[in-house]
Amino acid sequence: MDTLTLPAAYGSDPDGLICGFLFAQGQPGRPISLDEALACLAEPPSAPHRSFVWLHFNLADASAESWMRTHLALAPEFFEALREGSRTTRIEDAADHLVAVVNDVAFEFSFEPSEIASLWMTVNERLAVSARLHPLRSVDRLRRSVKDGTRFTSPVTLLNHLLRDQGDVLVRIVRDATLQVDTVEDNLQRGQFRAQRAALGKLRRVLVRLQRLLAPEPGALFRLLRQPPPWLDEHDLDDLRQSTEEFSLVLRDLAALQERIKLLQEEITAQVGEQTNRSLFTLTVVTVLALPINIIAGLLGMNVGGIPLADSPHGFLIIALVVLSFTVVAGWLAFRRRD
Repeated sequence: MDTLTLPAAYGSDPDGLICGFLFAQGQPGRPISLDEALACLAEPPSAPHRSFVWLHFNLADASAESWMRTHLALAPEFFEALREGSRTTRIEDAADHLVAVVNDVAFEFSFEPSEIASLWMTVNERLAVSARLHPLRSVDRLRRSVKDGTRFTSPVTLLNHLLRDQGDVLVRIVRDATLQVDTVEDNLQRGQFRAQRAALGKLRRVLVRLQRLLAPEPGALFRLLRQPPPWLDEHDLDDLRQSTEEFSLVLRDLAALQERIKLLQEEITAQVGEQTNRSLFTLTVVTVLALPINIIAGLLGMNVGGIPLADSPHGFLIIALVVLSFTVVAGWLAFRRRD
């Protein structure tokens, strides 16, 4: 079955586990069940051969959260983050546990705000636990990397890999959005701007939401980098700092693209206003040109005595010349005002 068509609960066991891996020192991840994971976590850690476990849960299964509460010693802040729902991306230290809220996009992202969802992750020295409600692109890329044999030395390297995957996804989104903006700009140059206003507005709203949700909270990250957990080594800390810096660069590109969309919207608004002014001018000119003949026709159409040229054989020609003269003068004045 194609991964893109999997339902949200596909592949999870009765306790909501989507996948579980055991990472021994210097070896690729080995798939394990929940019972095997609990047995590995119950063993005393051996410093020369450190190992850790990654468990990935599906929160659409109601038993997933209760199983985590019962069998895993996780920080209360992790479960509070689950109840909060979608928030901005952040990584914070909670009682020597790293709690991360990572916002991601669905597989077939089509620039819809509803296709942005959150992944919750908590990391300690021997355990990494992630949970999501909907299938997301970055964590699926992480799963494929583990299955392809990528080696991870600690749970923090797993988190850093996830952040880099999310940055790659965001780069692709920015690239696709840039292509859409280029197409709109080309159509704008050809005068086809009527159908582009709604597309630009929708794209800008999605990008604003992406920037709001995906931008890491600087306060939480600053506190983490200043006072990291004691089990976090300097190499992992540098990788985490580098991941967030690269992510910030992508977010700056996202902000620049939003500014470009804003300028295009202003250009479209100006062109719409200019076209409206031309239409109003045309209507005004037609009204002015028809004004002399309407006035004269109204005067001569009154059934009263004393109507001039009533008995003249050249009356129609004289009136036609008078109407034409007034029309020419009115047209000259109208176009002179436009110039």
